[in-house]
Amino acid sequence: MLDVEDLHAYYGKSHILQGVSFHVGQGEIISLLGRNGAGRSTTVRTIMGLVPPVGSIRFKGERIDGLKAHEIALRGVGYVPEDREIFPGLTVRENLLLGMKSARQNGRWTLDEMLAMFPLLRERADAPGEVLSGGEQQMLTICRTLMGDPDLIMVDEPTEGLAPMLLALVRELLEAIAQRGTAILLIEQKLTIALAISQRVYVMGHGRVVFEGSPPALRANDQVRRDWLEV
Repeated sequence: MLDVEDLHAYYGKSHILQGVSFHVGQGEIISLLGRNGAGRSTTVRTIMGLVPPVGSIRFKGERIDGLKAHEIALRGVGYVPEDREIFPGLTVRENLLLGMKSARQNGRWTLDEMLAMFPLLRERADAPGEVLSGGEQQMLTICRTLMGDPDLIMVDEPTEGLAPMLLALVRELLEAIAQRGTAILLIEQKLTIALAISQRVYVMGHGRVVFEGSPPALRANDQVRRDWLEV
């Protein structure tokens, strides 16, 4: 579904991504792992068209590198940024409705279903987004992205700063998304969650992929974990 080949990206003169290659299949949960500064967030921002790409990015067989972010979104790529970026002055309901591609859209996810899945959001459906807790805002951001019915959703650090109860909800939601055929590219610091739900993992270091394999293979590779993941 998503094929990234020899991807490079720059911030000014800084060469951040240095030949990143990986793929994500339909319905897969794939995790990008690595320490802060390894290039994981830049990778998804580049795929989304927010950073100019050098290299090949194919989605469902078609090149999307060079397209604008809204054009990539309309092709079926969803993006949940680390800083959430809700609309604080709009209600929860209005935030969710803004995620729809069109009023006539019949997708895999509906407003009623989003509110039913998350009673915390249902209780605050008519409250402005700015009154939500950090965890509730994270739920809202993921659900708003799902309202656009993406075939691939890229989620950047969804569990950062969340309470244990909400951690479980995020994990359940990610698994439910994949079960409906939506692929997930996950950036996650918590290895226990990433290794529990992913089919494959890629470890990044210094702007490159330094490991590709299954969660059991990563668990068994002490050197990779020591050199590229452990603090």
